[in-house]
Amino acid sequence: MSKRNSAAAKTAARERLRVEREKQAKRAKAKRQLIVAGAVVAVLAAAGGIGYAVVQNNKPAHWESVKSEKLVKPANTSGENGTTVVIGKASAKKTLAMYEDPRCPICAQFEQTVGSTVDKDVADGKYKIQYVGATFLDDRLTGEGSKNGLSALGAALNVSPEAFLEYKSAMYSKKYHPEETDDKFKDDAYLIKVADTVPALKGNAKFQTAVKNGTFDKWALLMSQKFDTDSKKYNIQGTPSLVMDGKLVNGPNGSAPMTVADYETAVATALKG
Repeated sequence: MSKRNSAAAKTAARERLRVEREKQAKRAKAKRQLIVAGAVVAVLAAAGGIGYAVVQNNKPAHWESVKSEKLVKPANTSGENGTTVVIGKASAKKTLAMYEDPRCPICAQFEQTVGSTVDKDVADGKYKIQYVGATFLDDRLTGEGSKNGLSALGAALNVSPEAFLEYKSAMYSKKYHPEETDDKFKDDAYLIKVADTVPALKGNAKFQTAVKNGTFDKWALLMSQKFDTDSKKYNIQGTPSLVMDGKLVNGPNGSAPMTVADYETAVATALKG
């Protein structure tokens, strides 16, 4: 091999080595850029996630936001906020106020035992009933079934007083009333399922829309506030509670009468008062 060829070969080899080194340098630079870019994206994603979480955590809960919504009063109500619900014949001279919480198991027991007697007395014109709904079990047990159930009762009342009474009875029935720790009434679909046992509510699109849209959610909150106010006024300790002429109507044990006999005795005494 001539010196010329040998020199040319060495030059070519050095050039190939230079080109290869440049390629490696470019690949290394590109890799570093990708790593940096990935890190920036990760930081931004994390920041975005944190920001989203902060927004979500600061976003008012549904029932908190309801407080600022416009009030829609159910039909068949009276009073400034539509929280006066009185059912019965206008000729009835006395009114029995009934305080109940949709999730309350004792209210369910009362309805299953004494409910038909109450309905008959009202139909016969012995007295009117004034319904006052409570939601305190949501706070004590956590959940929203009391509020959601009360809102659904408002939707039933918007249909008719009779639909309201039948729906309330169905909600408290052995078949459909859940354990108080089971927040089943928070589920609109379940409330509609129960309502389908009431002829006036079965397949009633207007009623179902009101339940799904929470049309009477604010009304439910205001009704609950009425319960709180009356509780202090009449020294109501729980549900169910009965009040006539501003006085608690109790059975022999000092709480709401839970048998037909005790109920009839207590109400007869209250009617004379």
